Amino acid sequence: MKLPVKFVVALAGVAALVAASVVYVVQAKANSPERQAADATVAVDTSGQIVLGEQGRLLFRNGAPGPGYGNVASVPVSDPGGPRRISSLTCERFYTAAAGGLCLAKESTPMAGAVARFVDPALGEVKRVDVPGIPNRAKLSPGGRMGSWTTFVTGDSYSTPGTFSTRTAIMDRELNELSSNIEGIPLRIGDVSHRGEDVNYWGVTFAADERTFYATVATGGRTYLVQGDNAAWNARTLRENAECPSLSPDGKKLAFKKRVAEGDVNPWREHVLDLATMRETPLAETRSVDDQVVWLDNDTIGYSLPRGDGKESDIWAVPADGSGAARLLVPFASSPSVTGASR
Repeated sequence: MKLPVKFVVALAGVAALVAASVVYVVQAKANSPERQAADATVAVDTSGQIVLGEQGRLLFRNGAPGPGYGNVASVPVSDPGGPRRISSLTCERFYTAAAGGLCLAKESTPMAGAVARFVDPALGEVKRVDVPGIPNRAKLSPGGRMGSWTTFVTGDSYSTPGTFSTRTAIMDRELNELSSNIEGIPLRIGDVSHRGEDVNYWGVTFAADERTFYATVATGGRTYLVQGDNAAWNARTLRENAECPSLSPDGKKLAFKKRVAEGDVNPWREHVLDLATMRETPLAETRSVDDQVVWLDNDTIGYSLPRGDGKESDIWAVPADGSGAARLLVPFASSPSVTGASR
């Protein structure tokens, strides 16, 4: 059931760049010695501000040590390893579309909590929703009308008390309607209606029509790729063993992670599904990608991978047709998105 939500609307000032009068440089080794052993440098560009909607910019969460750690940053798509502009907006996950943004951030509360912030082109907050749990995923529809986020929560488990489960919300900003937990959406597995106390959704991605979405659903010990309709309020499974989907800019393909090794600590491999033929293609990245990837364009996938120490991540890219090889895109960074390209 969809319920209206009351928002605290704040008039936030233009997001300031981190106060830094000099460029700082961090020397770091890429997290894959077999792919990139050379040192990478991270520099800050203090000459301009981040403005969402500016073409040719890659947005991400800055993970470089020093001023602006954890803040939204951007680099030119044409020079992703170059100096980065860094804002004052702190997020765990960030996504941009249609000259707006969605920031999913931790909230300082006695219980695990988060806040979903919708921001304007200058990264000023225009709407916010307080959310239970630990930030995990955040997405906007191509036109910016629909937003979704996923958090890890405790107390929702249907088996072992104290274990984690996910809670996924969808918000229609035009109607000011929030589905704070989409587990109740009518679901069909194959041709059969399905209801179960263990139904669990995560990782939403939206189509350009601002109503169709894809997501992961888990039930009965299995995971499925589902296609949902936010207006008709229903969902149906498309295939098994496909998680954290991401729709291509042209709406023809879905990238997703597939479990290829049972019991392995690194079980995932990224695949791309052609929605017309339902044929899937494994990508050239063979390391385990536990992320909801983005499309940098119709031919390229972007994603985060932990560095060697496991404390921070780098953004990598790989061709979407299964050819080529993975390449380091942005060191010390995570949660990428590109204005006007990714879903």
